[in-house]
Amino acid sequence: MATDATDAVFSPVVTPTTLEETVERLGSAIRAGLLPAGHRLPPERDLAEQLRISRSTLRQALGALSESGHLVATRGRGGGTFVVDRPPLAAHGAVGALPADWRDRVAARRAFEVGVACLAAERSAAEPSAVADGLAALRGQIDLMAGADGFPDYRRADAALHVGLAEVTGVRRLVLQAAELQADAADLIGHIAHPRAVLEHSNVEHRRLVAAVERGDVATAVRTIRRHLAGTEQVIAGLAPA
Repeated sequence: MATDATDAVFSPVVTPTTLEETVERLGSAIRAGLLPAGHRLPPERDLAEQLRISRSTLRQALGALSESGHLVATRGRGGGTFVVDRPPLAAHGAVGALPADWRDRVAARRAFEVGVACLAAERSAAEPSAVADGLAALRGQIDLMAGADGFPDYRRADAALHVGLAEVTGVRRLVLQAAELQADAADLIGHIAHPRAVLEHSNVEHRRLVAAVERGDVATAVRTIRRHLAGTEQVIAGLAPA
């Protein structure tokens, strides 16, 4: 079933570098969990039309994503192109020292998510019925994190929550940007260990954030997401290899 998020993923590609943009968009959506494990992509003809790119460019992009371990193609009845059962959580299997610009990348995400939390809370206050389903989905992701069997499951629900918060704003462009930032965050988080206590604390803040958005409490939503992402920065700094 299509959602606002998947509609955004499959919206037209309008940049000059259509191949690269298509690879980046689909790869980011997969790593962020927007296109989950087992998700079947639309048929090639339909997807090319949706993205407004040539079928040859689409084949190149899908081939690149298959080689990188994001997609798998099957033939015969019931065949198609699917997200693999265990898609990568990071673009390059992040190991070793953090990239030099990692704090800038965290700051960019913080600026973006503060704005998203503000808009989501404002919309919740103005149109509570319009965001009810979206907020229910966010609570579902929180429950998935609470019961996650290992970090990969936790991380996919975590990314889905942050992308879902962008969906609550009702601004499709923000959903795409959120997916890209979550993929980037996965690359950074891939450098560190994931202590259970840290994950549990993070999920407590997720509950506070969603509750504030549901109340339409802009100030608390903004304060909570800022504290949440400041904590993420501190954990990365403390746990990453030198």
